[in-house]
Amino acid sequence: MNTFRPLASAFLITCFFPLMSSTVVQDFNHVERCKDSLYMGTPPRGFMDPKLKKICQRYADRPRYVTLYDPEKRIPVYSAYTFKKTEGDRRVDYPWMYEPQLAEMDGNGNMLPFPTGYLHMKFEDSQAVLDDYSDVVLYERAHLNPDQHQSTPHDRAATYTLTNVVPEMREFNIGPWREFEERIRIRLNNFCRGTAFIVTGVTTRGNMIHRNNQGRVAIPEDVWSAYCCTEYDRNSPHVVRVLFPSHAALAKNAKEGNSVHEMTVQELEIFLKNNMDVDQNLQLFYDNCISPSPLPLYLQHTI
Repeated sequence: MNTFRPLASAFLITCFFPLMSSTVVQDFNHVERCKDSLYMGTPPRGFMDPKLKKICQRYADRPRYVTLYDPEKRIPVYSAYTFKKTEGDRRVDYPWMYEPQLAEMDGNGNMLPFPTGYLHMKFEDSQAVLDDYSDVVLYERAHLNPDQHQSTPHDRAATYTLTNVVPEMREFNIGPWREFEERIRIRLNNFCRGTAFIVTGVTTRGNMIHRNNQGRVAIPEDVWSAYCCTEYDRNSPHVVRVLFPSHAALAKNAKEGNSVHEMTVQELEIFLKNNMDVDQNLQLFYDNCISPSPLPLYLQHTI
């Protein structure tokens, strides 16, 4: 598990030094550079539940990625981010953080490390806290935006917020899903020539992690992911080219029968329409991540 460096003054900072910016927004375009994490600056379409919260995940005063969060189930529906080329090493020394803006609109909009002392009940009402995972042995705290898909220390640190985390069955998290994240890292490292946009999310069926006889955190039934990279190596082998400009994957969050199945984004969208409370116009990427046609050779040096 990841280690935790406490910051006792975190709660006081949010309460007594309010600034103008905010992380929980009406629209992802509301905050400067928040939409940079989304293909064509457009969030996935069709997630209509009004109780869901749009979080522009800010760390060190900069937007890092976006999350659609369910404050009743206390897990993200999805996190959307841009992939950064990395060597794939994993960091374990970042502190776990929470999102003050889910409970109050004061503060500077940054996620903050959990304080060592008292955390007001209103924060527990709106999101998961470390105590929710403290006595859980079957499940891992699993990132939707994984640190090994980020490169800078700040971008990596920003993934260690519980608003980016879902409980995944340990055997699934350290086995098939970790192998999938590594496979996508290598694929995008080697063959994506522009920016790769990734959306990773979950479905739920009502099972919960309980604490003090209260259902606290929803347990995902399925974990899914999709990427979009319209600038890719068109000279790559055919078995690679067919995986661009977009592709998707789906797996059961289970101890067994948890293989990751890759598929087209459209096939994943059909599954999500049948297994989530979404609009039938669901679309993960603007205009289905249509790849622009390459210029003919005789025109490539004329612009």
